Amino acid sequence: MNKFSRLFVFSFALLILFLPAVAIAQTGDANTAGQTTTVAISKTSLGYLGVGIGAGLAAIGAGIGIGLIGSRAIEAIARQPQMLGDLRALMFIAAAFVEGVALIALLVCLLCLFIG
Repeated sequence: MNKFSRLFVFSFALLILFLPAVAIAQTGDANTAGQTTTVAISKTSLGYLGVGIGAGLAAIGAGIGIGLIGSRAIEAIARQPQMLGDLRALMFIAAAFVEGVALIALLVCLLCLFIG
């Protein structure tokens, strides 16, 4: 993908994430014709948006990290097959640490949502 298509996909994804917050915050009666409705974006809806983006980035980061750990472990095992047991154990330990960091990031997002 080139830069323009990445920017387009990212902008479209943000738009899709942002539209429910605007739709929930609309005021006025939808059945009345000819009247304009005002759109108010509350801090709560932006908080939901921030928590969703933060949790999504934490999950994406963890997925990329575990993928890199797995690919490098397979490369190392292909080079030295006799080290299979040691490399597998190290791979699982590193993957557990990456998952732990992602879980902590998710908990921080939830704490910011409910407490902050």
